[in-house]
Amino acid sequence: MQDRGTKKWTSIMLPEHQRMLEDMWAQQEWKEKPFIDEHLMEEINLKLQLALKDDLTIEIEYFQNHDYHKVKGKLLGVNPLLNYVRMDDVEIPLDSITGSWID
Repeated sequence: MQDRGTKKWTSIMLPEHQRMLEDMWAQQEWKEKPFIDEHLMEEINLKLQLALKDDLTIEIEYFQNHDYHKVKGKLLGVNPLLNYVRMDDVEIPLDSITGSWID
């Protein structure tokens, strides 16, 4: 027999407590931002420069809101002063990029 844990008590809890439990369960599934070493950072930087110079399609993986996201398209610009990369309709912070691939 498998115990349902705290879920069995939710029918007698206040709605605020149920929401707190649901938030807690959701936070347990959050992913952590990976550490990007210097070598990978340099590789990402080179691919961004190449895609911008030669107008290539690039796929960027980035970490935001406790999850990984991918976007593919043409690179419109890189702004190191404001710390972001601009693609078709997305602005991605440079420090949240975890990987890049050129097609």
